[in-house]
Amino acid sequence: MPTTQDIVQKLWNLCNILKDDGITYHEYVTELTFLLFLKMAQETGAQKTLPAGYRWSDLESKNEADMLTFYRGLLLHLGTEAKDARVQAIFANASTSIRLPRHLRELVTQIDAIDWFEAREEGILADLYEGLLEKNASETKTGAGQYFTARPLIDSMVAVTKPQPGEIIQDPAAGTLGFIVAADREIKRRTQDLSRLSEKEQEFQIHQAYVAVELVPDTHRHALMNALLHGIYCPIHLGDTLGSVGESLPKADLILTNPPFGTKKGGGLPSRTDFTHRTSNKQFAFLQHIYRGLKPGGRAAVVLPDNVLFEENVGARIRADLMDKCDLHTILRLPTGIFYAQGVKTNVLFFTRGRTDKGHTARVWVYDLRANMPSFGKRTPLTREHFREFEQAYGSDPHGGGKRTDQGEAGRFRCFTRELIKERGENLDLSWLKDDDSTNHDDLPQPKAAVSLVLKKLQTAVKEIQHLQRDLARS
Repeated sequence: MPTTQDIVQKLWNLCNILKDDGITYHEYVTELTFLLFLKMAQETGAQKTLPAGYRWSDLESKNEADMLTFYRGLLLHLGTEAKDARVQAIFANASTSIRLPRHLRELVTQIDAIDWFEAREEGILADLYEGLLEKNASETKTGAGQYFTARPLIDSMVAVTKPQPGEIIQDPAAGTLGFIVAADREIKRRTQDLSRLSEKEQEFQIHQAYVAVELVPDTHRHALMNALLHGIYCPIHLGDTLGSVGESLPKADLILTNPPFGTKKGGGLPSRTDFTHRTSNKQFAFLQHIYRGLKPGGRAAVVLPDNVLFEENVGARIRADLMDKCDLHTILRLPTGIFYAQGVKTNVLFFTRGRTDKGHTARVWVYDLRANMPSFGKRTPLTREHFREFEQAYGSDPHGGGKRTDQGEAGRFRCFTRELIKERGENLDLSWLKDDDSTNHDDLPQPKAAVSLVLKKLQTAVKEIQHLQRDLARS
């Protein structure tokens, strides 16, 4: 009986067929998105969403000489003529990078040879595509790792924030939809696949509970298919959260996200009109969107790089605003190797929106999962077990209000008062454990990467000063 991992590996091995066409891993996953959609529609009985004559069986029936020409026409037709809006969105502006007809024939033959009956019976079709996306992220050191968040981290964030039926759950930087899928999986687990909910509540969960935004068209396509395979039919917008799309999103009960790192393309400011603090730094802009986008009492868990904890000027003002409007109750310092950009160190910020705009953070608890930890990657894979002690320390209250214990200077969990943080100039880069000499030397960035990181920070600072000069000139 095939497992998800077995089928994912078989599909991944097919990328070797396309090497002669010069197709990258990411392009290959996009190619598989189209072909797998057609095949899975046949296997799941969802072919009715596809127009007659443009289905897997129609593609499979073509001889090698005609197949590639037919396939190109099929992609165009489904992207423009399909009556199902989700199907049309998946195939919007679709094209193939395959140049040789024999390569397409080989892909179709190999995909058809997989034991889809067993996969369907075991209910692993939905997990298969997500596994393929995860494989893409783990195999490629650039590109995919920028938008794919490790499943163990996602599952841990979902576990402590406890998504509930009836809540509006948002991811404003959705990537391939990992956070939404994990939240949906958890809710379905606790409601026996929604069967414990009323018909009205089920309708809400399937069509309204989740809201997501993704900027990159190909990644948006992957998110749409991931949603479809998991029975999620909620809005997944193609657009910029830092523009008008983000401004129009409904207030959320829970936001789970891993925003992109770096500055806004071209160094410009977000086009949002509702931000108090203007910045070209995408992480700070997303952070403002998140805490402003929560309902009173709403909670968030967001992955952010270290610089968000300590950058001065507008960074300090945004952190102060966050701690005024929200209870920033927990920071999880993540180990290195989770994301693929050289030298990037990350954290998860957990906070709850207050009922007013002032004075909601009294103390911040910090869990250090970075010091004296291995560098994770292929040799040392990150697992859910690595987060068990953090989840125990976090406690059962999703708002971080449960009983907690400061473990002292030798422990991983410490409490810091708001007064201390103010004295530090709103600096949240709070650490106390030192790495043993034997650990983590591999994690230090190479000189070239370190210089690049410093240069990026200087460029960001210059842009902030230029924007400030313009604002002063207008006033």
